[in-house]
Amino acid sequence: MTSRPSVEPFAASGIGAFDHECGVLVVGFGCAGAAAAFEAARSGADVVVLERASGPGGTSAQSGGELYLGGGTEIQKACGFDDDPGAMYAYLEAALGPNADTAKLRLYCDGSVEHFEWFRERGVPFNPTFYDAPTWMPMSEDGLMWLGENAWPYNTISRPVPRGHRPAAGGFGGGVLMERLSAAATAAGAVTHTDTLATNLVLDATGRVTGAVARKYGNTVTYRARRAVILTTGGFVDNDEMLADHAPLLLGHGKVSDGLDDGSGIRMATAIGAATRRMSVVEIALTALPAMVCRGMLVDGLGRRFLNEDVYPGHWSVHAVKHQPGPYWTIIDEEGFEDVPEPDRWGLRPKHVTETLAELEESLGMPAGSLESTVETYNRHAANGEDPYFHKDPKWLRPLKPPFAAIDPRAGFFGGGTGSATGAAGFTLGGLHTTVDGEVLNHSGVPVPGLYAAGRAASGMHGEGYVSGTSLGDGTFFGRRAGRHAGTAAIR
Repeated sequence: MTSRPSVEPFAASGIGAFDHECGVLVVGFGCAGAAAAFEAARSGADVVVLERASGPGGTSAQSGGELYLGGGTEIQKACGFDDDPGAMYAYLEAALGPNADTAKLRLYCDGSVEHFEWFRERGVPFNPTFYDAPTWMPMSEDGLMWLGENAWPYNTISRPVPRGHRPAAGGFGGGVLMERLSAAATAAGAVTHTDTLATNLVLDATGRVTGAVARKYGNTVTYRARRAVILTTGGFVDNDEMLADHAPLLLGHGKVSDGLDDGSGIRMATAIGAATRRMSVVEIALTALPAMVCRGMLVDGLGRRFLNEDVYPGHWSVHAVKHQPGPYWTIIDEEGFEDVPEPDRWGLRPKHVTETLAELEESLGMPAGSLESTVETYNRHAANGEDPYFHKDPKWLRPLKPPFAAIDPRAGFFGGGTGSATGAAGFTLGGLHTTVDGEVLNHSGVPVPGLYAAGRAASGMHGEGYVSGTSLGDGTFFGRRAGRHAGTAAIR
């Protein structure tokens, strides 16, 4: 027996009169849903958006708001950087790989400047200022930031250019982004039905998706979609049963979501024969501060470094959880800690401070001599401005000297913890197999008639890797394409 609610499709012939009818039905009102609804409405379709929460936003609204955009945007130019789609593609193919979806990635890079202007036309503000240091998210309102482009090995693959575009907001900018995108969708004519959970798709006699069944305040509500249904329901990190089946690496860790990423859209689609792709791929974030890590080092439970600390922090987070024994520690000295600007400390203070590395090893439960050996090797090369093992940029190299401190990612940021005992939190990247226009494919590689998907409900540009801003960027870019394609589909 299973505890999962049934997602088997309903036959249109068995419904009779539908409660609501529209041209395009969008399920989910995060960034992908907002982009899809806007474009479908602008193409002339009458659009209804179903949102299970009491308003738009979802996980997108709780995010940092970074958008991975480049190719020569006005913000890049204003900050003194020259970029082109080829350089952007070269970096992303490496950073999102191996096995990034090159067809989607090429379209995304070639269309990135236009996509940036689309955000500005929707009223999303960007300041022409640059934050020049490793971070998860600036506390400032700077509009441009590095996302690993200037770190080894990526600076040997493509000309380093920053492409992290941020809405004008100190800290979390996802709320600003979603406020503008949801307002744009509504102004374009999309109608939102909140507190409405889609539970099943509706098929006609030919197998075409023609609507959905939903629940609102305990009542069943039916929707007919004359053109198409677009699923933008998010990933499945909040569904432990699906994680156990597809992405068990995330079990036991914190969840980066609004609590509603339960895979419902993916399950509804697979119940009618839709194919999925890369369901095991995940992104993980350690609650370790890049501003501190790059000024010191990140080590595993045996006191060993394992990656250059100035790289995009998601890379060292995933590598740690996948390949290194925990717990993980930020090791820093007093000079390095004091060099971090107060706003960029995010309220973190070290709980382990010692005069010697031997004392620190004992305090952290590391093998005797392990951290001493790591720091001795690091210091010897750092004195010469070198890091032959991991190639950290010389900008961040300096011999560490006592007193030493260790900061535990399990302490969380701003004193809030991570929601788990591991110091790591993540989300899923796999989902429904779609074309570049968002059409959901079946196991024969043929589009499922009347069904589209975008955002984390779909498998996007990503291979095995991830960079901040590629969720919001991918979701909106391909959400737009799905909306335009669905909005002009034949009426049934």
